[in-house]
Amino acid sequence: MSLKQQITEDMKNAMRAKETARLGAIRLLLAAMKQREVDERIELSDADILAIIDKMLKQRRDSISQYEAAARQDLADVEKFEMSVLQTYMPQQLSEDEIGALVTQAITASGAASPQDMGKVMAILKPQLAGRADVAKVSGLVKAKLSK
Repeated sequence: MSLKQQITEDMKNAMRAKETARLGAIRLLLAAMKQREVDERIELSDADILAIIDKMLKQRRDSISQYEAAARQDLADVEKFEMSVLQTYMPQQLSEDEIGALVTQAITASGAASPQDMGKVMAILKPQLAGRADVAKVSGLVKAKLSK
C-alpha cells in the first residue's frame, strides 16, 4: 500500500471513529499533497509525500516555539498533536550513533577537511537522511566535526 493510500484510509478511519482532531491533521496533510499535485501537475511519490510531511513537521516545530514564547499553551498543544499524527507517516528515525556514523562516512567519502567543505558532505548526507533525521541538527554535527 502506498503512503498516499494509507493516509486516505487513515482519514476514512478517523471519520468513522469521529476523531475530529486527528481528522483535521490528516486533512491538512491531504490538502498540502493535493496542492502540490495540482501546482506541479504530477503524481506524488512516497518520497515527495515524505518531503511534504517533513516540511509540515518543521512548520509545527516553529509554531510550537512561537506559541510557547507567547504563553499560548493551548495552541502549542494543538500543534504538538498535529505533529504526533504527522510523525506516524515518517520512517523510523535514526539514532545519534547511526547519524554520527553516516556523518563520519560522508566526511571520509567527500575528502572534506574544513568547514568550507560542508556543502560536499551535506550533498552526500541529504539523500540518506531524508525524513529519517533533522537535517538542521545533522548540519550542526557536520560543522562541529569539520571544525576540529
